[in-house]
Amino acid sequence: MLSLKQTGFLFIALFLAILTYWTGLSEAVLRWGSQEEYSHGFLLPFVSIYILWEKQAQIKAAMGPPLWSGFFLLVIAIIVFIVGEISGLFILIQYSFVLVLLGLSMVSVGKATKYTAAPILLLLFAIPLPYVIEVLLTAKLQLISSWLGVEFIRLFQIPVYLEGNVIDLGVYKLQVVEACSGLRYLFPLMSLGFIAAYFYQTAFWKRAVVFLATIPITILMNSFRIGAIGVMVDNWGISMAEGFLHDFEGWIIFMACSALLVLLIWVLEKITNNGKSLATTFGVVDVKDIRANRTVYQTSSKPLLAGIIILMGAWAFTHLLDKREEIIPEHVSFVNFPLKIDDWRGKHERLDQQVIDKLGMTDYLLVNYVNNEQQLVNFYVAYYETQRKGVSPHSPRVCIPGGGWEIADLQRITADGHPVNRVVIKKGEQRQLVYYWFQGHGRIIANEYINKWFLFVDSIIKNRTDGALVRVVTTVLPHENIEIADKRILGFMSKAEPELEDYI
Repeated sequence: MLSLKQTGFLFIALFLAILTYWTGLSEAVLRWGSQEEYSHGFLLPFVSIYILWEKQAQIKAAMGPPLWSGFFLLVIAIIVFIVGEISGLFILIQYSFVLVLLGLSMVSVGKATKYTAAPILLLLFAIPLPYVIEVLLTAKLQLISSWLGVEFIRLFQIPVYLEGNVIDLGVYKLQVVEACSGLRYLFPLMSLGFIAAYFYQTAFWKRAVVFLATIPITILMNSFRIGAIGVMVDNWGISMAEGFLHDFEGWIIFMACSALLVLLIWVLEKITNNGKSLATTFGVVDVKDIRANRTVYQTSSKPLLAGIIILMGAWAFTHLLDKREEIIPEHVSFVNFPLKIDDWRGKHERLDQQVIDKLGMTDYLLVNYVNNEQQLVNFYVAYYETQRKGVSPHSPRVCIPGGGWEIADLQRITADGHPVNRVVIKKGEQRQLVYYWFQGHGRIIANEYINKWFLFVDSIIKNRTDGALVRVVTTVLPHENIEIADKRILGFMSKAEPELEDYI
């Protein structure tokens, strides 16, 4: 059992950890409140505390000398934290906080960490994904759920056509939007599956099955929900897909997912349980037996004190970093970008304010240019004066599948002397050709991940994270050869890119 002095040191360490990681923790809480996918995050800290309280007898009985390996884990966690602070990647800061909690457990209760590790790791399911990963995952789940939902609708002999994530029922068209991707079920159900697997005291493979089954259960039940809405809309009208009923169906599906998880455990026990009681299966233990097995050991506060010192250093580093003002170069507004470029004449288009807020960009250019032959090219540039703390361009590769478009071909080529992503997209009989790349700090990069790496390096060396996404789109006319569309974009790029240098 911890002495009063060690308990005091542990509370000081926890206070320092929360103070140091406050920016990353507050960002997570902000997203819990603004995104339904992560609203379960408000509950998970309390669930972790409850599990620790429920396991307190085992923890006290298993306590041993503090582990110096926990101090080295703290060092690794602080290194990850510093990288996250410099690069502005909240997810690194938040994962680092979980590592810090594990390290503090090891330097305070020693080998009893085997009982504290699971409730601490449960907090990982409260950490929001980076927007770029979330958007990519959402797009994939939208397409899978749409396809499975349509297959369910067809079981009822209802004529239906699928374009990307748009379900065409003839009279009605249902779009499987981001909110219907299934993420708002997946993350809470994975948390529930992790908790169930933790209390499910059985062979590891069965616990793994329970946890991993949350993924297919979520996808299948979400697809069933989409299909059921399609069937109801076909029979009783579009009101079946809107308002309270739509949200209520979501709650029913989540409860059904939870029930299927319970059913899975019951089936596993029916098949494999060799006469064990449910109390044994779910880790119900006799507290008297635990107390009888307690051992006495010599305690030391040195690892915990070392942990406090390193946390104080991390807090001091954060304080100094906050005073380091990021270099933000002057930017000429895209309002001044020329609408006449050689024989191309343009007209400004506007994005919806909700879209602008979601993308988080500093400035943007969206112009439809038409040449003397009445050929049209859409030119879009999204500029970010800073890309710290998770704000960055949304890759067209992720956003294209929305609205029914499908990626028919994607290549990385060299165009106008630099790398670009060349994408052919389709929607029914319509085709468009898309070129896009990332530009900033004198570089033009096609690969999203290499671009992220250079942003990280420049944030350290140059103290700058500004940059832009550049996209050029043209419609491939019916019976038009794709090479003609390539020449049209390349011709426009050769004239527009020199002008762009004054703005990025």
